[in-house]
Amino acid sequence: MARDGIDDILNELGLDSESLNELSKPRAPRLPEGQKGKEQSPHRADSVPLPAAPSSQGTIKSTGDAKRREALQSIYVPEESEAGDAAGIGEMLLASGAVSGEQLALAEKVVQQTPGSSLAMVLLEQGADEEEVLRVTAEQAGVPFERIEFEIEPTEAIDGTLLQRLTLDYCKAQQLLPLRREGARAVIGALRAEDVFLADDVKRRLGVASVKLVQITPGDLKRALDALGGEDSSEMDISDLLSDVNEGDVEVTKSESDEAVDLEAQAGESPVIRYVNYIIQTAVKEGASDIHIEPAEKRIKVRFRIDGVLFEMMNPPAGMSAAITSRLKIMANLDISERRVPQDGRIRCTVAGRKLDLRVSTLPTPYGEKTVMRILDTRSINVELEKLGFDPQTYELWTNQVKMPHGIVLVTGPTGSGKTTTLYASLRQLDKNKLNISTVEDPVEYHLDGITQTQTHERIGMTFAKALKALLRQDPDVIMIGEIRDEETAHTAIQAALTGHLVLSTLHTNDAPSSITRLVNIGLEPFLVGAAVNAVLAQRLARRLCPACKVQEDPSGEMAEFLEMQGLSGSKLWGPKGCDKCRSTGYAGRVGLYEILSVDDQLRDVVARNPNVSEFRRMCIDRGMVTLRQDGMKKVMEGLTTVQEVLRVADAG
Repeated sequence: MARDGIDDILNELGLDSESLNELSKPRAPRLPEGQKGKEQSPHRADSVPLPAAPSSQGTIKSTGDAKRREALQSIYVPEESEAGDAAGIGEMLLASGAVSGEQLALAEKVVQQTPGSSLAMVLLEQGADEEEVLRVTAEQAGVPFERIEFEIEPTEAIDGTLLQRLTLDYCKAQQLLPLRREGARAVIGALRAEDVFLADDVKRRLGVASVKLVQITPGDLKRALDALGGEDSSEMDISDLLSDVNEGDVEVTKSESDEAVDLEAQAGESPVIRYVNYIIQTAVKEGASDIHIEPAEKRIKVRFRIDGVLFEMMNPPAGMSAAITSRLKIMANLDISERRVPQDGRIRCTVAGRKLDLRVSTLPTPYGEKTVMRILDTRSINVELEKLGFDPQTYELWTNQVKMPHGIVLVTGPTGSGKTTTLYASLRQLDKNKLNISTVEDPVEYHLDGITQTQTHERIGMTFAKALKALLRQDPDVIMIGEIRDEETAHTAIQAALTGHLVLSTLHTNDAPSSITRLVNIGLEPFLVGAAVNAVLAQRLARRLCPACKVQEDPSGEMAEFLEMQGLSGSKLWGPKGCDKCRSTGYAGRVGLYEILSVDDQLRDVVARNPNVSEFRRMCIDRGMVTLRQDGMKKVMEGLTTVQEVLRVADAG
């Protein structure tokens, strides 16, 4: 094409030499972080200017040309500050302080395991600041960000004429609002402001010269739609995810309670089965102890308890709630037609060649049934006693008490503090060939070789007390009781201890001295408690610092003062940093904190006088008992955990 022909076309578009030269000026592109300040090569294609129109071409003279120039000027061109940055949304949010490294790592994990989700969506669901997240998202996408002003009527903040053209139903379906006109251009607030196809569709429906999409927040959109008589319709469309799920995918079957389910062999059967298997496999891989599946109005929250702390891992669509619950009920041999009452069951399965037991519990909620599964892994219970975190003195005291010929030895602490692990590790220290060791548990969580284990059944009257009385006729040497809950069980245990048997059991108390008064409050005579109890071990589990990334840091002034009050020097402390090996939390695994009370003859006389718990605790500390907090602070100075973790799990002084 001749040059004169190009000039004619440019002139027809309403561009004179001055305006064309202005538009053709090169704009330096945004550089990634780390390259800013570097000189850009002049030979790049995006820096070559457009050819200028000849000076002889002339200027716009007709009214039609003026209209065309007005239309061209209304085309929205992003400002340089709005151009997309090469840095990811996550890095930008982290740099701005809107999210923490742990929160970002957890959200990225959820995105990887939840198809169709986005990082911004997950962060918003986890409670991140809505305005800051969407502001950074808009900046990264190169679109403006605006908040809808609610100090005036929502109808005044929205262009009513444009709204009538688009219709309210369309705005609800596409999650957008017409905000205003800017000349021949319509400004539309949308949740998907980067969607060019949406901009084209809106432009066609409105019949305007151009459309400018700006990012708004879901909260502002919902408030505006509610004020205009609309309803929030942002619920996920699950039809695509469940399009190939048939009624036959969840089939009611009767299976033997001891039949093992190989999850890997079933991975290709159906979407629901595959997803349930994926949840279990991921939990085992991450080292979780519990799986929480919690339905809500518009989503399902799947959380794993890892090292004693819950982490949100997945967000399947809310429409899968009933299917997931039904699948788990079938695996646990529960009644899938009963959704009004809680149910308990057990799943025996194989994951990566490991045989696991999952203790399943369902609970009705307004949005469906919440399911919690406790993962019972034999590998986690087979821990040697010396590897549980005892210091040498406590370890020697405890092993001596476990090897006593008779008496009661108690382990106390809240649920999940590792009491069962400690008792099982203690039983493995005993000679199973020369001793008759029996247990009464509810339920039998782990099977131990060479030990007789009995499970209680409350419905048929097989209580702890009844099972314990039966065991006493079995010529036992050592008896382990899962928990002392009532007076009858406590009284039978006392009688067994006083007649030459070693009894190990658990209690739910805050510290070791409180266990003595708890037995008295249950209904036992103080002199019987003093005569039978040999020792009480209180314990907690604190998260262990990740050995791969822990760092030394100077304590703050407040922390240094606190350490001085605890009798510790204000030297450098080890703190969490976060890496790939610990899910960016800075912690990996757990360490035990222990408080052991050894009852000697002098304390037996004190117990017989039935002292109050505060007086008794003060007396035990005066006699040299190391408290949970003191043991925790020792482990802080050794670099095993942090002060924050000790205070979280052991608030007693």
